[in-house]
Amino acid sequence: MSAAIDVTPAQRSRALWLCTFSFVACFAVWVIFSIVGIELQKELGLSGTQFGLLVATPILTGSLSRLPLGIWSEMIGARRVFVLLMLVVAGFTFALPYARSYPALLLFGLGLGLAGGAFAVGVVYVSAWYPRERQGTALGLFGMGNVGAAVTGFAAPLMLAVMDWRHVVWVYAGMILVTAILFFLLAQPEPTA
Repeated sequence: MSAAIDVTPAQRSRALWLCTFSFVACFAVWVIFSIVGIELQKELGLSGTQFGLLVATPILTGSLSRLPLGIWSEMIGARRVFVLLMLVVAGFTFALPYARSYPALLLFGLGLGLAGGAFAVGVVYVSAWYPRERQGTALGLFGMGNVGAAVTGFAAPLMLAVMDWRHVVWVYAGMILVTAILFFLLAQPEPTA
């Protein structure tokens, strides 16, 4: 991490805020089933157990994916992994409204869950920009990206009041796709030692 000393404060801030914004977007998508799942439960006649499993599936994937995503970020670069991760999640999110069965919803839920792995990728990316003595503060600020889950908790029900759940999902898919493009265009590769 000694190379982080060679970067400017502006570069550090840019990396931190771009990564935090991307983390917010990922966490917003990660929990989308907790809101639109209620509509899916009604539409497909899901039992309480089926609904619970549907909501839990992305959370499980997000948790389990953190280790391999973190390792992969250290191997090939967190910027690359973050962009690829958001593109894959955008693909699963765009496809979600086309699911016609419960198993298909669970499969797409596994894909959406990868968004939860963004935490590990972001930690690698942000850490690379800051010297050890400043990483705690930087990672604490980055961790505020968890607010993305609350964004979905507030915004998705409002959107559901005026549009079908499929359109809400497509709004989220567009948001994560635009975020991936912005991160690709604006984020710099992390400094190397």
